[in-house]
Parts: sequence; structure tokens; C-alpha cells
Amino acid sequence: MERVTSPSARGALHGLRVLDMSRVLAGPFCCMMLGDHGADVIKVEPPAGDETRTWGPPYVDGESTYYLGINRNKRSLALDLASDAGRDIAWRLAASSDVLVENFRAGTMERFGLGYPRLAELNPRLIYVSISGFGRSGPYADVAGYDGALQAFGGFMSINGEVGGEPLKAGIAVADLATGLFASQAVLLALHARQQTGLGQHVEVSLLESLLALLHPHSSSYLNAGLVGKPHGNSHPMIAPYDLIQTADRPVFLPGGNDGQVRRLATVIGRPEIADDPRFARNADRVAHRRELLDILEAEFKKWPSMELCRRLWDAAVPVGPVNSVDEVYADPQVLARDMLQTIPHPGLASGEVRLAGFPIRLSATPPSARRHPPRLGEHTREILAELGYAPEQVGGFITSGVARQLTL
Repeated sequence: MERVTSPSARGALHGLRVLDMSRVLAGPFCCMMLGDHGADVIKVEPPAGDETRTWGPPYVDGESTYYLGINRNKRSLALDLASDAGRDIAWRLAASSDVLVENFRAGTMERFGLGYPRLAELNPRLIYVSISGFGRSGPYADVAGYDGALQAFGGFMSINGEVGGEPLKAGIAVADLATGLFASQAVLLALHARQQTGLGQHVEVSLLESLLALLHPHSSSYLNAGLVGKPHGNSHPMIAPYDLIQTADRPVFLPGGNDGQVRRLATVIGRPEIADDPRFARNADRVAHRRELLDILEAEFKKWPSMELCRRLWDAAVPVGPVNSVDEVYADPQVLARDMLQTIPHPGLASGEVRLAGFPIRLSATPPSARRHPPRLGEHTREILAELGYAPEQVGGFITSGVARQLTL
């Protein structure tokens, strides 16, 4: 069932302040995960807001669902960094923060006076994370990085798609999301190092390098055997069976790679002789005779309703999964039992709440929590500026002059 996590729960990163000066996906995703585990994340946005606020449809009561999905557990400060007063506010924030995450084009933060060397002088304990498309050095350091372009450039599209078909990008922003994951890991590594040295450091994460780290086994196959990967559709070039197979009502995916799994699979479907057939006895044999094996499995699987077959195979310790749509997976009892559907109160939505994906990481003593709704633009400007020591009349002046923007509640 749905659960609202207690807003009083303290996560593993409670007491940590993160300055999220990133936008779109990789950086915001990284910072949301830090916020999920208790960090105080301040999302610094330009007066017009993070561009994902405009990405849609769909929208819910004027809020982009794209934005909503990656910005919970944050406070929003709308700030004009092109102004002297805006930069002064940013310096004060950096001086009181543990982590800063940015994904501006190379040189932009330096032009604002917010580059790492200057901020490290101001706050030697600051962990400064720079996210870019191609990295901060090399011939493409100045090239803007976007997920689809990096999926193409980084080799991912060349190995994704149907056999003999056109290159195909993933259905999710795999380069951005992987970069966000690596960036959050980098923050934790730098925090551990800071415990030993007392000092922060500059961290770099790029979409290109993150994507290259995901290209296994194709990278290793090329680097060590000279084999250039190509699309294999739903099959695996090194494992069989590893395929999408139609049942009586829907397709299921069968990643049954080892010999014991194949023997148990053959027993469940009433064809035990398959395991003793020399064409299918070992994985290398099955890869060489993939089509013959698939013909047999497809004929047998069509006799079974998908979930009945899956449950029988699960009971026999054979991996398999039905192809669920997004609505089906969020209605599944396993997903609900694991609290992977979270509901957070949201004062800006007519329903009074926003529903979001749950937490992929569980800690028994310091669990994650959904404490804050994805903030509206500038929602916490007055609150944050007051915490930085600005007098009420200064805060009001900043908002009136456009240096900072406060949402009208």
C-alpha cells in the first residue's frame, strides 16, 4: 500500500547541506538521492526556473511531471547569478555548504566567480561536483552534452536495437541517469576522504565516461578480442536462452543463462529431453543453436498464461519476467509491498499530493524519507536568505529588484 514516510525521519546524510546548482536531469537526480537520505538540498534556479519545469505534456495543475519526478526533498531559491547581489548570495551559500553540484558549460561558473579554486579558498571543506557532457578537458570540453547525443557518440546506440535495424536509443535517459548515480557515489567517496583529510575536493563526472562504464561486455569484447559489438535485439550475444518469448497472453523475458537453469526450465515446460540434447547441453552450444532452441521454447510457452508460467519457473529458481507496462508494474503487489510508490503532500496541486517513485536504497538504521514535495519556483527564497543572515528589508529588496524571486503563495 502507499505510504507517506515520516517527515521527522533522519537519514544517513542528515546535517549535510547540498547546493544544487544543476538543472535538467543528471545533477538534479544526484541531488534528489542525497536529499532522500536526509541532506538539506537547496536548488538554486535562474529566475525563469529549471527548464524541465516547462517540459511536457503531461502537466498536473501547471507542474511538469518531468520536473516533479526528480526534485523532491529540495528547497528552491530563484537567483540571478548575473547580478552582484546574486553572486554574493551564492558565495554565502557555498561558504555554508558541504557539497556543490553544477553542470554549467565549461567556464560559466568561473565567469560568475563561482569556480572551484575561488570557492575552495572560501570553504576548504567544500566538495565541488562538476557534471559535463564530455569532461572538463580534451578537445570536446566546450561541447554541450545532451543524453541522446551522448548515447550516439558513446557507442550505446550502435549496440542497441533490432538485428540489422537502425541504431536505437534507450527509452530512458540512460547517460544522464547513470551520470547522476556516479555523481552521488562520487559525493560519498569525497565525504569519506574528507573525514581523513578535513578537506573537500573537485569531482568531475561526465555523461561520456559514465556511458562508457556501462558498455560491458561490449567494451571488453572489443578491447581484448577485437570484436565490435552490434545490435542483438532482445537476445544476448554470449548467452542463450536470453530472449523475449511470447506466451498465451503476453511476452515474457527469459534470461536463463546457466546449464542448471535450462535443465529446470525444460522440466517445468514438460520437455526434459532439451537439457540432454547436444545442441543445448552447454551455453556455447545453445548460443550456436539459438534459433532451434527458441523455436522449441516459443511453441511450448504459447501453451501457458504468462503469470502461471512465471510462477512455475520462479518456484523452480528459473529467472523470467512478464513484460509489464508502467501502470501494471506500479499496481504489482511486490512493488507496493516494497513501498516503491511514495505519496507526498503538495500544496500546489489540486489533489493535495504528488505520487513519486520510491527509494532504491534501504538502510535499516537510517532509512530514506520523502520529506518535501518538489518545490515550486523560488518557494523557499525568503526562508533561505533569512538563514544566511540577510535582514528582512534586504530580502524584500532582492525580490523587488529581481535578484531573487519568491513564489507568491
